[in-house]
Amino acid sequence: MPLPLTLTVTGSSGIHIPRAVTAGYDAVTVEKDSRGGSPETSRRVTLRDVARVAGVSHQTVSRAINDKGEIDPETRRRVLDVVQRLRYRPSRHARGLVRPDTTTIGLIVADVVNPFFPELIAGVISAAEQRGWKVLISTTQDDPGREPELLRSLAGQVDALIGYLFQSADVIAGAVEGLPLVVINRPARHPAFSAVEVDVRAGVEAAVEHLIARGHRRIGMIDCPAASDPARRDVLLAAAAAHGAPVAADAIVEVEQSQAGGEAGLARLREIRPDVTAVMAFNDMVAMGAHRAARRLGLSLPGDIALIGFDGLGFGELLEPPLTTVGIDKRGLGELAVAQAERLLAGDTPPTVVAPTRLLIRGSA
Repeated sequence: MPLPLTLTVTGSSGIHIPRAVTAGYDAVTVEKDSRGGSPETSRRVTLRDVARVAGVSHQTVSRAINDKGEIDPETRRRVLDVVQRLRYRPSRHARGLVRPDTTTIGLIVADVVNPFFPELIAGVISAAEQRGWKVLISTTQDDPGREPELLRSLAGQVDALIGYLFQSADVIAGAVEGLPLVVINRPARHPAFSAVEVDVRAGVEAAVEHLIARGHRRIGMIDCPAASDPARRDVLLAAAAAHGAPVAADAIVEVEQSQAGGEAGLARLREIRPDVTAVMAFNDMVAMGAHRAARRLGLSLPGDIALIGFDGLGFGELLEPPLTTVGIDKRGLGELAVAQAERLLAGDTPPTVVAPTRLLIRGSA
């Protein structure tokens, strides 16, 4: 399993509040009062137990006890009232894994080599640094099956999590166990999560309108169903149909999310539907492979076939002709995710934030 990379960021996190005497502990002991027994009958509990009594997450209890700033005052008061009422005292044998005066965010991405993710990571680090926070980064190495284990591992080391994740909401919820979580590029689909979504609809609709305006009526797609993002296909089908140019079922080919997949996908599409004059790829990685296949097959872009990608990666400008694509502010995605995490840590339940997209018209379509 890949080891998380620890990135330390510096900077002021705002007004400092002196830590309470319980700071630095992640477990406490509850003692029975004078009517309920002796010290020998005391029962040791973790912060997760305290959280159940207070009706909050265990990380919120930790923040309240350790006097961290990013927590709603009313939530903090409620937690400390429970601590006082139940006569908790700190354990000397169970210190937290992070400094109690430092906020740490965990970030999970699929692949740090994929050009999409470095900009996203940079946005998270930049926004965390502005708040004086630290960031722990880990990757699944493009294996969604690793997500639950990574989530559980990071959950014991951080105050909140940000993830570009593919597992079902129930699997994710079971792994984080109430830790504040922000998911990127997918609906929240769980009351405990917050989300930063991408405005796929506006981007794909703009792409279809552009192709229709250029005279294309036979549109195809190279899709990646394993990426668990059906919105791009669904919006393409609806938008094309609305313009009187429905996409035929056999004009959609499914491939793995890679350049090789895109190359194979365009070759297959040309065999099945040589009449298709425009293709939308699931993302720019796939589009780059399709671009290469078109050149290998002797097709001119956009003369013989128009090609549009999705993501707005910088390398698309280096192709000849440059790749037309739906652009996403990937650094902005990371910054929005940190802002959502900050609200979760304060005890809020922020609504989903939608990141805008825009069509970058270049030479391939």
